[in-house]
Amino acid sequence: MSRRRILVTAALPYANGPIHLGHMLEYVQTDIWARFQRARGHEVVFAWADDAHGTPIMLNAEKRGMTPEQLIELFGEQHERDFRDFGISHDNFSSTHSETNRELVEEIWQKLVDGGSVVTRTIEQFFDTEKSLFLPDRFIRGSCPRCKAPEQYGDSCESCGATYEPTDLIEPRSVLSGSTPVMKSTEHHFVTLKPFEEGLKAWMRSGPLQDEVANKLDEWFEGGLRDWDVTRDAPYFGFRIPGTEDKYFYVWLDAPVGYLSSFKEVCRARGLDFDAWVRPGADAEMHHFIGKDIIYFHCLFWPAMLEGAGFKRPDTVHAHGFLTVNGTKMSKSRGTFIMARTWLDHLPPDVLRYYFAAKLGPGLADLDLNFDDFINRVNSDLVGKLVNIASRAAGFVHRLGGGTLSATLPDADLYREFTDASEAIAEDYEQRNFASAIRRIMALADRANQYVDEHKPWKMAKEEGRAVEVVAVCTQALNLFRVLTTWLSPVIPTIAENAGTFLNDDLMSWAGLDEPLLDHRIENFQPLARRVEPRQIEALMNDAKESLESTESSSDTAETAPKLELAPEITIDDFIKVDLRVARIAEAGFVEGADKLLRLVLDLGGETRQVFAGIRGAYEPADLEGRLTVMVANLKPRKMRFGMSEGMVLAAGGDDGGPYLLSPDSDAQPGMRVK
Repeated sequence: MSRRRILVTAALPYANGPIHLGHMLEYVQTDIWARFQRARGHEVVFAWADDAHGTPIMLNAEKRGMTPEQLIELFGEQHERDFRDFGISHDNFSSTHSETNRELVEEIWQKLVDGGSVVTRTIEQFFDTEKSLFLPDRFIRGSCPRCKAPEQYGDSCESCGATYEPTDLIEPRSVLSGSTPVMKSTEHHFVTLKPFEEGLKAWMRSGPLQDEVANKLDEWFEGGLRDWDVTRDAPYFGFRIPGTEDKYFYVWLDAPVGYLSSFKEVCRARGLDFDAWVRPGADAEMHHFIGKDIIYFHCLFWPAMLEGAGFKRPDTVHAHGFLTVNGTKMSKSRGTFIMARTWLDHLPPDVLRYYFAAKLGPGLADLDLNFDDFINRVNSDLVGKLVNIASRAAGFVHRLGGGTLSATLPDADLYREFTDASEAIAEDYEQRNFASAIRRIMALADRANQYVDEHKPWKMAKEEGRAVEVVAVCTQALNLFRVLTTWLSPVIPTIAENAGTFLNDDLMSWAGLDEPLLDHRIENFQPLARRVEPRQIEALMNDAKESLESTESSSDTAETAPKLELAPEITIDDFIKVDLRVARIAEAGFVEGADKLLRLVLDLGGETRQVFAGIRGAYEPADLEGRLTVMVANLKPRKMRFGMSEGMVLAAGGDDGGPYLLSPDSDAQPGMRVK
């Protein structure tokens, strides 16, 4: 097997708040893959950075009485600490505000300018006269121009799925001041994507993307690629565009460059040839791990920028789904909006890393952290299966064998059965199908425990003259444990490191698995993992729970929460006209030509209805089928260009995401009226 050179990156956390478990899902996924590649003997550099620019950071710093530089340093230190304590094995964690990133951004920008990929236009934008700044789309709210739903963002409606320009909003207002913005002319720079279209199409179908991501890109190509506005007006925290006085690079232009600048810092420190890794024709690989919400930037803008600036495109861009907790979006009021540090205050990182891995496949499906399932899986797999092998065997080796393993294996064929599975498990890891790898490993853990149960060393140890046989059986068991733990070392690095200390062996490399440990001294066994108790989860959630009234947003934006604007009052007579019914989602599928809609077939208990719902951004169709929801059953059917919509499902959404389907209790039956 030839030694590969691999650059691995994870999406940049925003330097405007602490790391939560939703972030950690991605960083654990990335780290598992990077650790696996190292375990196979490849040269891996895991480099990334804090995303440190933008209006939200500027406003949050002002609100806290700090400079933006002080704010990003504060959160950068917190992020680095959380990553270290969660076992994230990155080689460099930098900042997009670094001088290395500034130099590389300006180099890429100049290449785009010289290549004729930049055009300048005068545009009209909303301007907040009270705050004296131009408003990004997400800082403007108003009523949807199509369905009239209130409190919608300046670019899309979460109620009906419509997309539009901020100027189309009904009664727009600034989220920052509450005032009505005015239109103001400004000059902006745009990167034209049309010249890169054919190259992008060829690249995305050459294997770097998941099929569902490539299919999504096809939709965007069909709609025509729009020029990309990469300018923001002062005041703005970021890099000033060379040759201008009050124009700054949009955060999404300089953020992905942070991957390369962080790697460049590693190259300087280690004496690596930067160009030999990142230029076209380089034999090194570049792999990005991202959330499915930022596909557009990473699979269109970023590879176009790289091509225009003379860099190689990514070898893969791997997207994943979102994290839910106990079946719903993370919630502060329910105690399920959990920060990484809060988790570490109550539970070890490896148990969460294992649970994530056991549920992570290669697709875009969301992952649910169900605490009942979490407790059962960790206690059953890690404690009851894996660690149990070592704890049952170690004592006999010390008591009857002086702490030294036997010189031969009693069942060499069984050991070979285990090691023969290495390539299939490696392929699962390579394809980021961690759930499949875990299933294979745990099936063999069952086989190892079965071996111990069949030979019953505790029973043999009571019989005269069988000490050698007991030590041999336990040597077999500990060698199977060694193989299993080595395979799992990318997932549970702390447990694997401690197990390696116990066995006096390096369990972070797969290279030595072909040969068992024989006539080898081991240390006294110390507990490697403890059972998770429900009281620990209760304490975790109590610690995470915050009052919504007193919580300040400190994550991805520093927007001032607007006062809730209610629709006109209705009477009880109006309300009882609405017939709400429980429905089961019998079918769910994508709607060709619609970015926001899913087609649902709803079973009302003997009658089915077709409904088009603007929930595509929150759900994969396969995850919805069989789920209960609530629908407005007596809504007049509406003819759409995709077909007839015969009702409406109820969903909730807010500033921080959505829409999310409302669901009745699991014992509700289709057709029941909701009262």
